[in-house]
Amino acid sequence: MAATTDTDHEEHTGAPGRPPAARRRGSGRVLARAVSVFGELLITAGLVLGLFVVYSLWWTNVMADRAADEQGDKVRDNWAQDRVGSDGPGTLDTKAGIGFLHVPAMGDGDILVEKGTSMKVLNDGVAGYYTDPVKATLPTSGKAGNFSLAAHRDGHGAKFHNIHKIEKGDPIVFETKDKWYVYKVYGILPETSKYNVDVLGAVPKESGKTKAGHYITLTTCTPVYTSKYRYVVWGELVRTEKVDGERTPPEELR
Repeated sequence: MAATTDTDHEEHTGAPGRPPAARRRGSGRVLARAVSVFGELLITAGLVLGLFVVYSLWWTNVMADRAADEQGDKVRDNWAQDRVGSDGPGTLDTKAGIGFLHVPAMGDGDILVEKGTSMKVLNDGVAGYYTDPVKATLPTSGKAGNFSLAAHRDGHGAKFHNIHKIEKGDPIVFETKDKWYVYKVYGILPETSKYNVDVLGAVPKESGKTKAGHYITLTTCTPVYTSKYRYVVWGELVRTEKVDGERTPPEELR
Protein backbone atom coordinates (compact mmCIF):
# COMPACT_ATOMS: atom_id res chain seq x y z
CA MET A 1 0.00 0.00 0.00
CA ALA A 2 1.40 3.34 -1.08
CA ALA A 3 2.17 5.94 1.58
CA THR A 4 -0.36 8.71 1.99
CA THR A 5 1.01 12.16 1.19
CA ASP A 6 -0.20 15.64 2.11
CA THR A 7 -1.41 15.90 -1.50
CA ASP A 8 -3.46 12.71 -1.09
CA HIS A 9 -4.89 14.12 2.18
CA GLU A 10 -5.92 17.29 0.43
CA GLU A 11 -7.56 15.31 -2.36
CA HIS A 12 -9.60 13.19 0.07
CA THR A 13 -10.56 15.78 2.66
CA GLY A 14 -10.63 18.97 0.67
CA ALA A 15 -8.51 20.68 3.34
CA PRO A 16 -4.78 21.14 3.49
CA GLY A 17 -3.03 19.02 6.08
CA ARG A 18 -1.37 20.72 9.12
CA PRO A 19 1.97 19.61 10.38
CA PRO A 20 2.00 18.43 14.05
CA ALA A 21 4.09 21.44 15.06
CA ALA A 22 1.52 23.83 13.59
CA ARG A 23 -1.31 22.04 15.41
CA ARG A 24 0.62 22.36 18.69
CA ARG A 25 1.18 26.05 18.08
CA GLY A 26 -2.55 26.52 17.42
CA SER A 27 -3.50 24.72 20.64
CA GLY A 28 -0.93 26.76 22.54
CA ARG A 29 -2.45 30.01 21.28
CA VAL A 30 -5.93 28.91 22.38
CA LEU A 31 -4.61 27.96 25.82
CA ALA A 32 -2.70 31.22 26.13
CA ARG A 33 -5.84 33.17 25.17
CA ALA A 34 -7.89 31.30 27.77
CA VAL A 35 -5.28 31.93 30.46
CA SER A 36 -5.18 35.60 29.50
CA VAL A 37 -8.97 35.94 29.74
CA PHE A 38 -9.00 34.12 33.07
CA GLY A 39 -6.25 36.39 34.37
CA GLU A 40 -8.19 39.47 33.32
CA LEU A 41 -11.27 38.14 35.11
CA LEU A 42 -9.22 37.59 38.28
CA ILE A 43 -7.84 41.13 38.09
CA THR A 44 -11.35 42.53 37.60
CA ALA A 45 -12.67 40.48 40.52
CA GLY A 46 -9.76 41.70 42.66
CA LEU A 47 -10.51 45.31 41.77
CA VAL A 48 -14.21 44.88 42.58
CA LEU A 49 -13.34 43.22 45.89
CA GLY A 50 -10.86 45.96 46.68
CA LEU A 51 -13.44 48.65 45.95
CA PHE A 52 -15.94 46.85 48.17
CA VAL A 53 -13.42 46.75 51.03
CA VAL A 54 -12.69 50.46 50.57
CA TYR A 55 -16.42 51.18 50.60
CA SER A 56 -17.10 49.01 53.64
CA LEU A 57 -14.17 50.07 55.80
CA TRP A 58 -13.54 53.64 54.69
CA TRP A 59 -16.38 55.29 52.81
CA THR A 60 -19.09 54.04 55.22
CA ASN A 61 -17.01 55.53 58.05
CA VAL A 62 -16.86 58.88 56.26
CA MET A 63 -20.60 58.96 55.65
CA ALA A 64 -21.48 57.72 59.13
CA ASP A 65 -19.20 60.24 60.84
CA ARG A 66 -20.77 63.01 58.79
CA ALA A 67 -24.28 61.93 59.78
CA ALA A 68 -23.29 61.57 63.44
CA ASP A 69 -21.70 65.04 63.48
CA GLU A 70 -24.87 66.57 62.05
CA GLN A 71 -27.03 64.81 64.61
CA GLY A 72 -24.64 65.71 67.41
CA ASP A 73 -24.78 69.37 66.43
CA LYS A 74 -28.57 69.23 66.64
CA VAL A 75 -28.38 67.84 70.17
CA ARG A 76 -26.01 70.54 71.35
CA ASP A 77 -28.07 73.22 69.62
CA ASN A 78 -31.15 71.96 71.48
CA TRP A 79 -29.23 72.07 74.75
CA ALA A 80 -28.01 75.59 74.05
CA GLN A 81 -31.58 76.70 73.41
CA ASP A 82 -32.69 74.98 76.62
CA ARG A 83 -35.00 72.55 74.89
CA VAL A 84 -36.13 69.43 76.72
CA GLY A 85 -36.90 65.94 75.57
CA SER A 86 -40.04 64.98 73.73
CA ASP A 87 -41.49 63.42 76.88
CA GLY A 88 -41.16 66.52 79.03
CA PRO A 89 -38.70 67.91 81.58
CA GLY A 90 -36.10 65.53 82.92
CA THR A 91 -36.23 63.14 79.97
CA LEU A 92 -33.44 62.37 77.53
CA ASP A 93 -35.29 61.18 74.45
CA THR A 94 -35.00 63.62 71.57
CA LYS A 95 -35.25 63.01 67.87
CA ALA A 96 -31.58 63.87 67.48
CA GLY A 97 -30.09 61.83 70.35
CA ILE A 98 -29.93 61.60 74.12
CA GLY A 99 -26.34 62.53 74.97
CA PHE A 100 -22.68 61.71 74.37
CA LEU A 101 -20.46 58.86 75.47
CA HIS A 102 -16.80 59.54 76.29
CA VAL A 103 -14.36 56.63 76.56
CA PRO A 104 -10.76 57.94 76.78
CA ALA A 105 -9.28 54.45 76.35
CA MET A 106 -10.87 54.19 72.90
CA GLY A 107 -9.64 57.60 71.77
CA ASP A 108 -10.51 61.27 71.85
CA GLY A 109 -13.90 62.64 70.92
CA ASP A 110 -17.46 61.84 71.88
CA ILE A 111 -19.99 59.32 70.62
CA LEU A 112 -23.59 60.35 70.11
CA VAL A 113 -26.06 58.00 71.80
CA GLU A 114 -29.46 57.38 70.24
CA LYS A 115 -32.43 55.15 70.96
CA GLY A 116 -32.29 51.61 69.57
CA THR A 117 -29.70 49.17 68.28
CA SER A 118 -31.04 48.45 64.80
CA MET A 119 -28.71 48.69 61.80
CA LYS A 120 -30.62 51.79 60.70
CA VAL A 121 -29.59 53.51 63.94
CA LEU A 122 -26.04 52.19 64.33
CA ASN A 123 -25.11 52.70 60.68
CA ASP A 124 -25.24 56.46 61.29
CA GLY A 125 -22.05 56.26 63.34
CA VAL A 126 -23.62 56.37 66.79
CA ALA A 127 -24.03 54.14 69.82
CA GLY A 128 -27.55 52.98 70.56
CA TYR A 129 -29.15 51.95 73.83
CA TYR A 130 -31.05 48.68 73.91
CA THR A 131 -34.82 48.58 73.69
CA ASP A 132 -34.98 44.92 72.66
CA PRO A 133 -34.59 42.12 73.77
CA VAL A 134 -33.70 43.90 77.03
CA LYS A 135 -34.69 47.46 77.81
CA ALA A 136 -31.84 49.67 78.97
CA THR A 137 -32.25 51.81 82.08
CA LEU A 138 -31.44 55.43 81.26
CA PRO A 139 -29.16 57.17 83.76
CA THR A 140 -31.49 60.13 84.21
CA SER A 141 -34.30 57.92 85.44
CA GLY A 142 -32.55 57.72 88.80
CA LYS A 143 -33.46 54.03 88.95
CA ALA A 144 -31.04 51.18 89.47
CA GLY A 145 -30.41 49.23 86.31
CA ASN A 146 -28.18 48.73 83.32
CA PHE A 147 -27.53 51.42 80.72
CA SER A 148 -26.68 48.94 77.96
CA LEU A 149 -25.29 50.17 74.65
CA ALA A 150 -24.11 48.83 71.29
CA ALA A 151 -22.09 50.26 68.39
CA HIS A 152 -20.23 49.02 65.33
CA ARG A 153 -16.65 47.84 65.61
CA ASP A 154 -15.82 48.19 61.91
CA GLY A 155 -17.42 50.27 59.17
CA HIS A 156 -20.23 52.78 59.61
CA GLY A 157 -18.21 54.94 62.00
CA ALA A 158 -16.72 52.01 63.94
CA LYS A 159 -17.26 53.85 67.23
CA PHE A 160 -16.32 50.81 69.34
CA HIS A 161 -13.40 49.73 67.13
CA ASN A 162 -10.90 50.13 69.98
CA ILE A 163 -13.03 48.55 72.69
CA HIS A 164 -10.25 46.01 73.29
CA LYS A 165 -8.08 48.85 74.63
CA ILE A 166 -10.37 49.40 77.61
CA GLU A 167 -9.01 48.02 80.89
CA LYS A 168 -10.47 47.55 84.35
CA GLY A 169 -10.44 50.82 86.26
CA ASP A 170 -10.79 52.97 83.13
CA PRO A 171 -13.45 55.69 83.13
CA ILE A 172 -16.55 55.83 80.94
CA VAL A 173 -18.41 59.14 81.01
CA PHE A 174 -21.92 59.82 79.75
CA GLU A 175 -22.72 63.47 79.07
CA THR A 176 -26.26 64.85 79.15
CA LYS A 177 -27.60 68.37 79.04
CA ASP A 178 -27.41 68.83 82.82
CA LYS A 179 -25.12 66.11 84.19
CA TRP A 180 -21.98 64.10 83.73
CA TYR A 181 -22.32 60.43 84.72
CA VAL A 182 -18.93 58.95 85.59
CA TYR A 183 -18.56 55.16 85.50
CA LYS A 184 -15.60 52.96 86.31
CA VAL A 185 -14.92 49.77 84.33
CA TYR A 186 -14.95 46.69 86.56
CA GLY A 187 -15.52 43.79 84.18
CA ILE A 188 -14.60 42.71 80.64
CA LEU A 189 -15.82 39.71 78.64
CA PRO A 190 -13.71 39.39 75.44
CA GLU A 191 -16.02 36.88 73.79
CA THR A 192 -19.54 35.59 74.27
CA SER A 193 -22.43 34.39 72.13
CA LYS A 194 -24.36 37.09 70.31
CA TYR A 195 -27.47 35.48 71.80
CA ASN A 196 -26.25 35.95 75.37
CA VAL A 197 -28.71 38.61 76.55
CA ASP A 198 -27.86 38.00 80.21
CA VAL A 199 -24.93 40.41 79.85
CA LEU A 200 -27.53 43.16 79.40
CA GLY A 201 -29.52 42.34 82.52
CA ALA A 202 -30.44 44.95 85.11
CA VAL A 203 -28.04 43.05 87.35
CA PRO A 204 -25.36 41.68 85.00
CA LYS A 205 -24.53 38.61 87.05
CA GLU A 206 -22.04 37.33 84.49
CA SER A 207 -19.93 40.37 85.38
CA GLY A 208 -19.81 39.23 89.00
CA LYS A 209 -22.51 41.55 90.34
CA THR A 210 -25.33 40.13 92.47
CA LYS A 211 -27.09 43.27 93.67
CA ALA A 212 -28.95 46.09 91.97
CA GLY A 213 -26.81 49.06 91.05
CA HIS A 214 -26.23 51.70 88.41
CA TYR A 215 -24.36 49.94 85.64
CA ILE A 216 -23.29 50.65 82.09
CA THR A 217 -22.58 47.97 79.46
CA LEU A 218 -20.83 48.41 76.11
CA THR A 219 -21.26 45.69 73.50
CA THR A 220 -19.93 45.19 69.99
CA CYS A 221 -19.04 42.47 67.51
CA THR A 222 -15.87 40.38 67.77
CA PRO A 223 -13.47 39.30 66.31
CA VAL A 224 -12.97 42.56 64.46
CA TYR A 225 -14.43 42.55 60.91
CA THR A 226 -16.84 39.77 61.87
CA SER A 227 -20.11 39.51 63.78
CA LYS A 228 -19.73 35.98 65.12
CA TYR A 229 -19.43 36.86 68.82
CA ARG A 230 -19.87 39.82 71.16
CA TYR A 231 -17.29 41.77 73.19
CA VAL A 232 -18.64 43.16 76.46
CA VAL A 233 -17.41 45.84 78.88
CA TRP A 234 -19.15 46.60 82.20
CA GLY A 235 -18.86 49.72 84.33
CA GLU A 236 -20.46 50.98 87.52
CA LEU A 237 -21.50 54.53 88.36
CA VAL A 238 -19.13 56.16 90.83
CA ARG A 239 -20.51 59.70 90.84
CA THR A 240 -22.40 62.39 88.95
CA GLU A 241 -21.47 66.02 88.38
CA LYS A 242 -23.68 68.93 87.41
CA VAL A 243 -22.81 70.64 84.16
CA ASP A 244 -21.57 74.18 84.72
CA GLY A 245 -21.91 77.16 82.40
CA GLU A 246 -18.68 76.30 80.61
CA ARG A 247 -19.52 72.62 80.32
CA THR A 248 -16.26 71.86 82.10
CA PRO A 249 -15.67 68.10 81.75
CA PRO A 250 -14.94 65.93 84.78
CA GLU A 251 -11.31 65.31 85.61
CA GLU A 252 -11.39 61.91 83.87
CA LEU A 253 -11.73 63.72 80.54
CA ARG A 254 -9.14 66.47 81.06
